[in-house]
Amino acid sequence: LERSAVALTKTSLDAWEYGHYFAFVARRDKNVTVRCKLCPGQKHLSTSVNSTSNLSKHLERQHGSTKLVSKNIRGEREDGTVTAPTPKQPRLNFQQPQVTTKAELNRLVASFIVEDMLPISTVESPSFRNILRRIPGSGSERLPSDSKTFANYLDQCYEKMETQLKQTFERLEFVSTTADIWTTCNKSFLGMTCHWIDPDNFQREKAAIACKRIKGRHTYDVVASEIEQGHSSYGLAHKVTATVTDNGSNFVKAFKMSECQATAFDGEEEEMDDGDQEPVFTDMEDVLCSGDDTEGQFSLPPHFRCASHTLNLISTNDVNKWFTANSESKAMYRSATAKCSALWTKASALLWNSFHDALSRIIALPLHTLNSLCSRLEIKAFTEKEYQFLREYCAVMKPITVALDILQGEDHCYYGALLPTLESLMSRTVALKPGLSRMTAGLADAIAIKTRFGSVMDSKEALLAACTLPKFKLRWLKEENRREVLRTLLTADVSDFFDFGEEDDVTPYDSETEVIDFLKSGSEMEVLNRFPTIKTLFMRYNTAIPSSAPVERLFSRGSLVLSPRRNRLSDKRFERVLLMRYNHFFDKCVN
Repeated sequence: LERSAVALTKTSLDAWEYGHYFAFVARRDKNVTVRCKLCPGQKHLSTSVNSTSNLSKHLERQHGSTKLVSKNIRGEREDGTVTAPTPKQPRLNFQQPQVTTKAELNRLVASFIVEDMLPISTVESPSFRNILRRIPGSGSERLPSDSKTFANYLDQCYEKMETQLKQTFERLEFVSTTADIWTTCNKSFLGMTCHWIDPDNFQREKAAIACKRIKGRHTYDVVASEIEQGHSSYGLAHKVTATVTDNGSNFVKAFKMSECQATAFDGEEEEMDDGDQEPVFTDMEDVLCSGDDTEGQFSLPPHFRCASHTLNLISTNDVNKWFTANSESKAMYRSATAKCSALWTKASALLWNSFHDALSRIIALPLHTLNSLCSRLEIKAFTEKEYQFLREYCAVMKPITVALDILQGEDHCYYGALLPTLESLMSRTVALKPGLSRMTAGLADAIAIKTRFGSVMDSKEALLAACTLPKFKLRWLKEENRREVLRTLLTADVSDFFDFGEEDDVTPYDSETEVIDFLKSGSEMEVLNRFPTIKTLFMRYNTAIPSSAPVERLFSRGSLVLSPRRNRLSDKRFERVLLMRYNHFFDKCVN
């Protein structure tokens, strides 16, 4: 009887989260008497069997300042046993499990292999095939049979990707490319990436279009031939506004020779127009069998030098020359950086900005903390002079690192950002001069932006790219006379866009009005839709990017694919796998 009474009276307390603060005493009809465990002595309370309102009021009034903890939802009996919740009746599922088709399975496996840059032979791994068999509908007949069959499937996917890119390029009016040469495992490859702007939302798009093996010397004519072939294979010969490369002599000479050939060809056309010329007949057999007459003839788009590479040259070569000319500063620089080198392992000697970031992390520590760390590591301590020199060195070079981060961007960086970034870099460097000590007083002068970027500062393409970019327009120019010159240049370019001859109905006033209204508009990219002529100029001059960093990122992924353990990977297979990985072809298909 006692057990049954307890079972009956505990029904209301079991369902309450604070019931464990009360002990059952007795039951009378529909009321229950309990004892509060929080109150001193024997505090008895009465409440209904099916209600805990009186107990809740008691806790709120008498123990409001006490932090109450809710008990386990399952609850506990007085004897310490736990009451399990009543299990719910499971629902019957009448839907058939989703079956994965063979095409979907192949696409998922290809995405896994390419995106994670795994060997193609992974499809033959017994453990991997066991995992695939657990997928509903993926029986043995649905699995990739062997690596050769799966390689053929990847070839079909590559051809599909290539076709899609060609269809995309056909709809575009302007594109730009980047090119560079990468050497690894005694092999050399020329990589190329293509960049364009979506005319609807002004978002940047990119794709890798080549990573071909180059055998022999990297002479200018070989480089020019490969770049021309890369453009022609996708029908980009007359759409590329510029190709961005580093300052390598072979790239510079290739584009310079192409420009000279184009100038000579234009001169020949002008001479042919003067007077009547007799036709000249040529034996086609001699032309086809002899390649000497056409050797070295190629056509390349305008050439832009990589701004990031040029800034790296300033921060390394030019600064090192200044240190060489100032022996005292050179000795201090070597002494301080040698002690810093003992505190870290540099990731790459080519990434100067990572070297600067490492120095900045060190000088962020107070001198006494830094020297305490050096003593624990048994490294020579920094002197106050060395510490101050590093602080000033990092302060002077900081604007270059910021400029590098801006110009190496891809998604939101346009060619029009180059000149405003350089102007800001020069002004910030000049502003640092008064606060420098004798050891670093001339370091700011070594950052000769106008010397390295002299041709770019006066470039028509760079100026128009900046002023047609709504973010900058003419705001980045401080001198009013320079603003007026650039405003006139933009007005003239807009007028030339409507130059249809004597029957031109568009007056110069119309062009000037559009330029004035554009310069007064906001800084959002969408304002370009209100000015169709300036929008076209924006697309033409801002399609290029100021840096060749994208093709270097292509090579970074290539180093993960072309590893020493995969030395049997053919050049063609390597290129196709790398391009599909860079373009995320399978991610777009799966999603």
